Amino acid sequence: MSHAEDPQGNRRDFLYYATGSAAVVATGAAVWPLVNQMNASSDVRALASIRVDVSSVEPGTQLTVLWQGKPVFIRSRTEEEIATARDTPVADLPDQMSRNDNLANPAADASDQNRALSEDGVWLVQMGVCTHLGCVPLGESGDFGGWYCPCHGSHYDTSGRIRKGPAPQNLHIPVAAFIDDTTIELG
Repeated sequence: MSHAEDPQGNRRDFLYYATGSAAVVATGAAVWPLVNQMNASSDVRALASIRVDVSSVEPGTQLTVLWQGKPVFIRSRTEEEIATARDTPVADLPDQMSRNDNLANPAADASDQNRALSEDGVWLVQMGVCTHLGCVPLGESGDFGGWYCPCHGSHYDTSGRIRKGPAPQNLHIPVAAFIDDTTIELG
């Protein structure tokens, strides 16, 4: 009797294949939840892009909105704040990169023109997260009239650039654009 006609061999082969298939299915069932948890949650996906009405934001004030679980500072700057930010030489800054996701060149310098949302420099939109340890800085505070993180003493100027303290980078600027005269879209 040949091996192909041996019923024990066929049964054994079947058991090997069945056991192997069950192991693959069980592994997939165990691994899928681990992989799936890395996907963005539905509330984060829903906030991939939001629109913010800035018609009520007066010069010298800011609006804080929550976007993708993080605060975003939208500030209407005064002429004095703009002038102070634009008069600061980039060479004097600890972080000389713009950190602006709206620019085609990610290595652009941190001049105020490369950080402001509008060409006239009035609108500044930036993440409200300190680049040191992720705290939320206080507006209109600190040694440079911009933002101050009281947790560890980071001082940002009126353009959101780090000027003093342990923070290694300027406040980051998210993708944002005006879709009309009074509405900014984030994302």
